[in-house]
Amino acid sequence: RMSSCLPKLTTVVLSHRLEALFILTISFVFFATAVFYWSTGEDAEGQLYSLPAQSRCAQFFPYHPHPTAGGPPPSLGDVFFVETSERTNPSYLFTCSVESAARTHPGKRIVVLMKGLANGNVSLPSHWAFSLLSCFPNVEIRPLDLEELFSGTPLAKWYLQSEHQKEPYFLPVLSDACRIATMWKFGGIYLDTDFIVLKNLNNLTNALGMQSQDVLNGAFLSFTPKHEFMKLCMQEFVENYNGWIWAHQGPHLLTHAFKKWCSISTIQNNTTCKGVHALSPEAFYPICWEDWKKLFDTISSSELHKLLKNTYAVHLWNKLSHGTRLDITSQALLAQLYSQFCPATYAKMKKD
Repeated sequence: RMSSCLPKLTTVVLSHRLEALFILTISFVFFATAVFYWSTGEDAEGQLYSLPAQSRCAQFFPYHPHPTAGGPPPSLGDVFFVETSERTNPSYLFTCSVESAARTHPGKRIVVLMKGLANGNVSLPSHWAFSLLSCFPNVEIRPLDLEELFSGTPLAKWYLQSEHQKEPYFLPVLSDACRIATMWKFGGIYLDTDFIVLKNLNNLTNALGMQSQDVLNGAFLSFTPKHEFMKLCMQEFVENYNGWIWAHQGPHLLTHAFKKWCSISTIQNNTTCKGVHALSPEAFYPICWEDWKKLFDTISSSELHKLLKNTYAVHLWNKLSHGTRLDITSQALLAQLYSQFCPATYAKMKKD
């Protein structure tokens, strides 16, 4: 029976060869598309989240913002931003921070780590900020895996102690832990998400800033990987831990560690010892936290230039300033910073 059926089957296939070829082609395209979709959507450690289509950039930019020619040369190390809450709806300031860093560092990867994305999703939430940031080829959005980040550091055991999550300042403390662990493991530059970056930071290595006389702040950090000062900070974080005092694990920790590192009792502007630099307040904190309302005061362009002449990035003290209304079209200091250093975010704010 088989021998008699084969000639008939062959005759049928040949007589309908065009139809068969069409069906085979469609099947192959469907199969290839499915394989591509699942391979690009596969969840893996350190996953880079797919950003929205580049075609959406037109609503934010008159042209695609490729790195400008003649800019600073590429350098080792990434720029890191870290979001330790579950939020996945970036604010205007958050977006401006990342945009300003991307514009001033075309030769660096701008890596945004977000805890709220570490849930196995293969695409970012639908939000204008992600669409805007996707227009910058050097911006990457990644999930923040805290256990993985702290593994192999003195902070691993601390993080696994669940009682710390009941403390009143746990999220700021968690952020303090993330930044020193990130700098020790990977090196590069860390910035809080309430900075507006004015200048390229490539020439700052193994440095942090003074927020005021004799007090250091970790909102900006720049270190080479596995630096001993960052290791000391992690050790001090655990050994002298107190999550019930505001800033104890942040500015107080860094100030104490630096004095111990240098064997000094007070810190002077631009103190350097054993290869670590404490930069003057004007470098990153030209407006001290007590004067945060000055961010909303009208200021002339010449006065602004004079104020920020020696400033790399402006810290905006978002914990204090976030509830204050800003007229984005005014000559307020903060409005001018948005306009000059994150124009895409500025345009979105004006539209909204």
